[in-house]
Amino acid sequence: MIEHVPVLLDEVLGYLDVKRGGTYIDATVGFGGHSYAIAERLHGTGHLIGIDQDDDALAAARAALKDFANVELVKGNFEAIQAIAGELKADAADGVLLDLGVSTHQLLSDDRGFGFQSHAGLDMRMDRSQELTAADLVNRLPEKKLADLLYRFGEEHRSRAVARALVRARPIRTARDLASVVLGVLGRRGRAHPATRTFQALRIAVNRELEVLTTALRGALSLLRIGGRLCVISYHSLEDRIVKDTFREARSEGMKILTPKPVTPSRDECRRNPRARSAKLRAVERPAPAEPSAVMV
Repeated sequence: MIEHVPVLLDEVLGYLDVKRGGTYIDATVGFGGHSYAIAERLHGTGHLIGIDQDDDALAAARAALKDFANVELVKGNFEAIQAIAGELKADAADGVLLDLGVSTHQLLSDDRGFGFQSHAGLDMRMDRSQELTAADLVNRLPEKKLADLLYRFGEEHRSRAVARALVRARPIRTARDLASVVLGVLGRRGRAHPATRTFQALRIAVNRELEVLTTALRGALSLLRIGGRLCVISYHSLEDRIVKDTFREARSEGMKILTPKPVTPSRDECRRNPRARSAKLRAVERPAPAEPSAVMV
């Protein structure tokens, strides 16, 4: 079992401000690290809902949270957060958490195709019941569309050169083969693997990550009761931009932004958990409506 270390745990708990008897939704429950800490603070009261589209993650979360009777785990995509909450009689929430991106387990699982060294098929599906895989995109898209995808979702500035090399190397069957082709085009520069942007772009496209994020954020905001809070952890600029813009729009509708600037991990946390290095936490709250000012006559 791969050790799961929840990112920005203390900060998330601080901003969620978990209250006994409250209703909370961890819309990306993963291996249950954040949910476990939330459930502990509920002290057996209230209601905690965990959502994830990855069967492996749900199995791990069920094992981690088995001692909490007030926790319900559901398979689903967080874009359906409103519908899922409604089915579980949770029409309003005191707190919602979205921890975005790919998990350590997914990256290190050789059969998922998320990691650069994976010898398995080029997959990258978070929900393995869906049909589209990264192999479909890499091996079937016309060169121009593939280049556009790499630039749009990976911000890969040499997307045309990478796409050209990928098309010439077809068929590309494994993540390791994909990483090798990109390395041959871009070479080694700095600490990050040169294929990082390409892998990000394909993963985002396969899982419709940016599209479903926008829907999930609006759904989560609509579920918050008075005093309810939404916390979102993002891991790259495309995600963070959507979160920031959505929160700004929500502020104009009466929401209160709790994080004028994103909260980032400490140096110590980054040393203990390298995955946390790029994390950014943003939080908002639904405040009580302002009372009308007295009218002077």
